[in-house]
Amino acid sequence: MLRLFRQTPNASIDPEHLMLSHAGETFKVELKRVASAQRFTLRVRNATRDVVLTMPARGSVHTARDFAERHAAWIGARLKRLPQPVPFAPGSIIPLRGINHVIVHRPDMRGTVWVEPYMGRDACAMLALCVAGEAPHVARRVSDYLKKQAKLDIEAAVTQHTKTIGRPARSITLRDTTSRWGSCTAAGALNFSWRIILAPAYVLDYLAAHEVAHLIHMNHGKRFWALTHKLAPQTERAEAWLKAHGASLHRYGG
Repeated sequence: MLRLFRQTPNASIDPEHLMLSHAGETFKVELKRVASAQRFTLRVRNATRDVVLTMPARGSVHTARDFAERHAAWIGARLKRLPQPVPFAPGSIIPLRGINHVIVHRPDMRGTVWVEPYMGRDACAMLALCVAGEAPHVARRVSDYLKKQAKLDIEAAVTQHTKTIGRPARSITLRDTTSRWGSCTAAGALNFSWRIILAPAYVLDYLAAHEVAHLIHMNHGKRFWALTHKLAPQTERAEAWLKAHGASLHRYGG
């Protein structure tokens, strides 16, 4: 017991983050102590642009800082390769169901968001995501609109696939997750990232089918994949798209 109390002050003063400077840039590094870790490792989360240093539970912060400083150039190079954040602001181009839309502010209109044809400066025809109201509310209104569209599309896809298998979902919840696009609990509750509405429609349909298939098969065995392919024939195409472009969806709204 005495030893435990002696260790407490040291643990309490250990910072949870390190701040590194390299080539004129500053990086925030999260320290993550893991009991099973045997060495120091660094990784950059593509979705959130976070830098994480995993270290042994008894590792010192001083050693962690030395390790991070030796790899500061690597951190900087990895971050530079990541897509730059795209804010929900006038002029930004964001995908909706896989189709690029330019955000256009319409301050003369009141409280709504809609889509209409748009002709860009280079005479390139595309779609506009028009946002009414005051400028400070543009980002929130775009976010709310996208989440509403995600809810509509996901619920429709889940309803279709659950009817096919004859097994209803207990609930459908949308979140802003970074580690997975969807999940299914043992109780039949389905969870999805709202950002899947940014992907092409066949990708969203596949994700819904994938999680609905878990209502019957709580694994990734042969029968699970057979059912997923039956529900979503474009499974391979959708998985390839997510592998190639999925991480980039997290840059929107930053």
